[in-house]
Amino acid sequence: MRLVFCGTPQFAVPTLQALIDAGHEIPLVVTQPDRPVGRTQEIVAPPVKQLALAHGRRVLQPEKIKTNEEFRRELEAIAPEVIVVVAYGRIIPKWMLELPKYGNINGHASLLPKYRGAAPIQWAIANGETVTGVTTILLDEGLDTGAMLLKREVPVGPEQTSVDLFPILSEIGASLMVDTLRGLELNTIAPVPQNEAEATLAPILSREDGRIQYTQTAQWNVNRWRGFQPWPGCFTVFRGKKLTVHAMRVVTGVGEPGAVRVDGETLLVACANGSMLALGEVQVEGKKRMAAADFLNGYQVKSGEVLG
Repeated sequence: MRLVFCGTPQFAVPTLQALIDAGHEIPLVVTQPDRPVGRTQEIVAPPVKQLALAHGRRVLQPEKIKTNEEFRRELEAIAPEVIVVVAYGRIIPKWMLELPKYGNINGHASLLPKYRGAAPIQWAIANGETVTGVTTILLDEGLDTGAMLLKREVPVGPEQTSVDLFPILSEIGASLMVDTLRGLELNTIAPVPQNEAEATLAPILSREDGRIQYTQTAQWNVNRWRGFQPWPGCFTVFRGKKLTVHAMRVVTGVGEPGAVRVDGETLLVACANGSMLALGEVQVEGKKRMAAADFLNGYQVKSGEVLG
């Protein structure tokens, strides 16, 4: 098929590679502009652009697309049969939705209609899901509300983090997109409307989402820690300073929410329903990360102190 690919981060790279390998004609790849990255603020091209250029594909990086007449003329001249959108990071305007014969096909990293929005992988793990997956949909003007085409489930292990799951879902999404385009071309796929009653949201993450909540269970907090890797992570407050928690696990025990119990070299903090968090590695604001045992010794932490 003759298609235009829209995507930006590493998550979208396997899909573009799979479409190239499948022999689709891709005269244009659209991605976001190069951005400054990291502490050095070095200007870096998006991963999708790097792959596209390596394969000799033409790349456009418009800052805006809704009212960009030059960009619109470019796409109309190409006359793609389908526009594939994976983690592009832009809302697709109506004129673009209506342009291709087969529409705009999006690969979304959840089992829709659950987890619509910007952070589906993170929120699925944070909410303790044991199964997630990828859904291909026909984009419409809503937020991930289009008719579904294909789904593929992926189990979520009890210790898996978002960092672990991203590459898995990325590869699954790539093969699913190839299957979706084949099904559309052969007319073997019928779009299925989403059930609005089952819809949930996965909004963009904020720093505050990472705050440990001791009035919830330890497992609830561990799930959020797993989901919110690498950002915003999880944190609490210790003696008025931010304490980032880099490793935690669930143990049993009773105490007032947020109360510390020092058990040898183990740092325990009470949560709800007879559960506790064992904090394995921590980092005091402005300091290096350290094992809990070193933290207990260095700061002379006592049982009965309260975090939060």
